[in-house]
Amino acid sequence: MTNCNPILLVDDSEDDVEFTLSALEQTKLAGKVNVVSDGVEAMQYLRKEGKYGDVKRPSLVLLDLNMPRKDGREVLLEMKADPDLRQIPVVILTTSQAEEDVVRSYDLHANCFISKPVDLSQLCKVVQAIELYWFNVAQLPPVN
Repeated sequence: MTNCNPILLVDDSEDDVEFTLSALEQTKLAGKVNVVSDGVEAMQYLRKEGKYGDVKRPSLVLLDLNMPRKDGREVLLEMKADPDLRQIPVVILTTSQAEEDVVRSYDLHANCFISKPVDLSQLCKVVQAIELYWFNVAQLPPVN
């Protein structure tokens, strides 16, 4: 956890971003999150294009599904097809509970699918579980 690169949070809802960042404040991940608001910007960030030329590769991507311009499914498809990005774990963090979204996300090689709770205390528990699993239990690939 000490050498963890940033987490990339991809979500177009300002309220959901604020809610998620509030939950992250209660973890060691606070201050290690970069936020982009849609899939186009996410891919620019991940490919270090334009204003993202100097960013560090994220250790983990928290990805919403339903966004304008390029949705989370398209981002996931592009990431997992790109040899430079496919090893970055992607956690789908979305308000959707639709079975087809769960199935499609795993078909596109998501590493995890989580439906966002609407209650802050429940979201805090989810975020703590993400931190515990991805940064204390799982072994992540080296970041460059």
